[in-house]
Amino acid sequence: MQTSHPYTSQNSLSSQELSQEIKSFISGVDVSQGRKLSVREHARCAICLLRSVPACRGAVLEHLMGVYDEHVSTFLHNLEMEGDASIGVSSNLEDVIQEVHGVLSEFIRLNPRAWAPLVSTWAVDLLGQLSSKHAGRRAAPHSSSLNELLQLWMSCAATRSLMEAYSQCLAAMLAWCPDACVDALLDTSVQHSPHFDWVVAHIGSAFPGTIISRVLACGLKDFCAHGSMDQGSGMVGGDKGNRVPKIGSVVGILGHLAARHSDSIRRELLTMFQESLSPSPSSSSSWESSPQLRRAAVPFLLQLAAMSPSLLGAVSAELVDLLRPPVLLQLQALLQGLPRDELDNMNGLAVHLISQSPAGGMRLLRFLADTATPASVIISGPVPSPHEGVREACDRLLQMLLLHLHKLVYNRSECGDGSPHHQASSQAKRVVPFLEELQAHVGELCAETLRLERKRHLWLHQLLCLLSVYGGPSVATEALCQLLTQARNPEELALTWQLHTPLSACLPGLVPAAVARCVAQIHTHTLGPRQLRQLLLNLASAIQSQDEERKGAGGGAGGTQSTMSVQVGSAVSLHLHDFCPLLLHGDPAVSHAAVRLLSCSPLPRASSPAHLLLVSRAAVTQFFQALRRRGEAGKVGRDGGQATEAVNCSVLLLSRLAAYSPLSLKSLLQQLVEGALHKGNADLFGGQTSDMAGDTPVSPSQTPDLGASLLDINCRFGTTVNFSGSVWSVFHAGVIGKGLKVRGAKPHPDPAGVVQNIQTLLAVTVQCCSSPGLNGTSNGARHPPSDPDEPPPINAEAAKVIAVTLVENICPDVANGELSWPPEEHARTTMERDIHIRRCFEAHPVLLPLLHVVAAGRPALCYCSAVLRGLLATLLAHWEASREASAVDSPWHLQASCLLVSCMGEGQLLPPVLGNVHEAFPYLKPFEVRLLLLAVWEYVRGNGPMPQKFVFNAENGLFCRDFSRDGDVARYVAPIHSVLHKNIDRLGHLCWRFQL
Repeated sequence: MQTSHPYTSQNSLSSQELSQEIKSFISGVDVSQGRKLSVREHARCAICLLRSVPACRGAVLEHLMGVYDEHVSTFLHNLEMEGDASIGVSSNLEDVIQEVHGVLSEFIRLNPRAWAPLVSTWAVDLLGQLSSKHAGRRAAPHSSSLNELLQLWMSCAATRSLMEAYSQCLAAMLAWCPDACVDALLDTSVQHSPHFDWVVAHIGSAFPGTIISRVLACGLKDFCAHGSMDQGSGMVGGDKGNRVPKIGSVVGILGHLAARHSDSIRRELLTMFQESLSPSPSSSSSWESSPQLRRAAVPFLLQLAAMSPSLLGAVSAELVDLLRPPVLLQLQALLQGLPRDELDNMNGLAVHLISQSPAGGMRLLRFLADTATPASVIISGPVPSPHEGVREACDRLLQMLLLHLHKLVYNRSECGDGSPHHQASSQAKRVVPFLEELQAHVGELCAETLRLERKRHLWLHQLLCLLSVYGGPSVATEALCQLLTQARNPEELALTWQLHTPLSACLPGLVPAAVARCVAQIHTHTLGPRQLRQLLLNLASAIQSQDEERKGAGGGAGGTQSTMSVQVGSAVSLHLHDFCPLLLHGDPAVSHAAVRLLSCSPLPRASSPAHLLLVSRAAVTQFFQALRRRGEAGKVGRDGGQATEAVNCSVLLLSRLAAYSPLSLKSLLQQLVEGALHKGNADLFGGQTSDMAGDTPVSPSQTPDLGASLLDINCRFGTTVNFSGSVWSVFHAGVIGKGLKVRGAKPHPDPAGVVQNIQTLLAVTVQCCSSPGLNGTSNGARHPPSDPDEPPPINAEAAKVIAVTLVENICPDVANGELSWPPEEHARTTMERDIHIRRCFEAHPVLLPLLHVVAAGRPALCYCSAVLRGLLATLLAHWEASREASAVDSPWHLQASCLLVSCMGEGQLLPPVLGNVHEAFPYLKPFEVRLLLLAVWEYVRGNGPMPQKFVFNAENGLFCRDFSRDGDVARYVAPIHSVLHKNIDRLGHLCWRFQL
């Protein structure tokens, strides 16, 4: 039989031979020899009939299925025996497989319309049967290992031949009938999936554009056909996939192709969407010509996206760009004809897809909010106002989305509260991709919410709340921090409280965490000056709202806001040392906002000394900077309201810090005095920047080069040793042989500004020295003053701090024990030091007012004894040497003499009769002023200014001195009476002031 059936053409066989071949093929027995045909011989007989009798092709192809199956079984058996798969197969059936492939390939090439549909259906069906039948073999990989499975089947000659035959048929049918070929592929995929997936992957990779487009078209037709059969139900929901056989196969095929051809899939899906909305084309060969298919395209695409997250991710990012107003109008017109229940199900499916969208969530949310915003609201950006019907539909969709997310978020929370054995099973259900993607856009979402557009900010605020609950404390903290940073007015800041109210029930401790997050932003310098200023002002407004609520009528919302204000204040107080460096920020607006925040925030219950000193130093430095900015604003004619407010806040902060603890009070007073005398701040108070000798320094460019050698000066003993406290050998006029010292030009400050600054400095000093906390705890119990308008008394210890600081800065070489006064002649031994003291008072007009503050805190003025003595000594020397006709001709010395005596009288270093002598100075001659000042000197010398002479009076809370214990005052008053008698015509009205 083998020799009697050569591979010859049809013309070489007679009718008798064809009859014998047909009988042998049907019976399986060699008619001429009477023996059973082998598999190989029977296959040869089938091939001969296939070439010679085309009418037998159906039976022949069915028989060849067994031949192919036999070859595949042998191929897999050899693999399982760990041998070479080609052994025994090549000599058995592989050449037959090649002959069959050659015959079919020739037929398809010569007559594709007759052979291609038949062969493609046969090949793809056989591939499906072989894949499913041998899927469980030990040599076959698992169906999930697509690459290994493809490599295995493509190494087998039978399956490779079938794959090549199908590919040839598909290529031939693309031009005139691609649907039949793709339908066969879909039907087989449904029947034999997932074992058939390797075929789909290979064919799709070979014809990506064709397969994707035709698979979508065939799936749409099948979807529409099955949907029309269900007339009673218009469901386009999750169970539609169970009723439509091919849609699962469509999803599987596209899912396999998505790895390498995601761009093509996205392009085809979006093209189908666009073509379903466009007018019906003139060509009747495309699916777009059917109105029924065009109406079913959108539900079909929604169903595909719902069944495949990869397809949803492929189109969700670019779908927003397509939904322009014309497209939205077309979509609305297309969906208007759908039944109400079907349209509701479509909306529900769309909401589900949005919640499961893995990318582009912020763009999609912004599109929904822009489209659903009423036309009366001005939308930022180039987005035109949508049609009213489109807007209402989008509004409804957005409301459904928020409701759906609300259920997902809170059901997720309930699942999390369940028993431990349920947590693992519910873990996958807890992820909401839409909210997961939005967590990276909390800042943008807060910015959109703060736009306060009608209805829009309500939607976004609700979504922000859901996102905070979903993301937990980290997202909620970030949201509060962003709102606190970006809010620009009280209305926007109120959204922070509205967000905190529902979150506080399930997420405690949000406010301290949000403030800590704000502090972290400050430390990392992620905020610009404007954002930093706004954050500080918002925190200050949050704290101050508590006081405003107390003043108002109050209500439920106010109580909630007040509670949050307390939390903000407590959180800010814990980070006081983190906020205090901002007091010295280079931007005045940030510094102003920082002092406003710290001036209204509560102070911590306990703080380390290091933090206290740090805050005190920063607060004092900011106070002087605020004074300077207020003066600069007045000079240039700007509105000084903010500068004045900054000064007031700074004064309030200093007074609150002073009342916090004795350490902070001492530090503040020391730094206030030292800062007022510092050369950088002296001009604020009308002072001159002077060196240690009291001379105004001159810039090097204005000083001539004297050619002095530092080595020569150091070799001269007399000029290198400064005998402090004794007669110096260096004169202040200049250097011998070099001429007089060059005096620098003295600036002329604004007198009104100087007076205002001095008054502000004295006010803050008095407030610090008379804070209620100090006066209520020191020196025993203090009683409130009988007159409510009377200011509280100045604390003696605080005044002593100022006194000691003044002495240390004016004359550092004075010993603390120099309280007693020597005879007036002894002043010659301290002449150099006294001159230095006087020049300090000349250079710093603020010193005498500060001495008055010290005098009010008796007996603190006693500790300034050395400074008072030095100044009085120089005044005595001046009036003695003066040759002016009247004391008024020496204005500064007259003013200094009057203020000095007045200060000593207020500090009770002098009795009242001597403390009033300064009232007569303007009417006297210089030598007469000297006589009265000499009487003052003698009294203080005879009755030393000792703190032990003061007794505390519990009734008024002050220290007082009993002058009756100091002896007779009459002998010190005699010069005063003599001067009064001599000038009775001018001093008659003052005689009663000097009665004993």
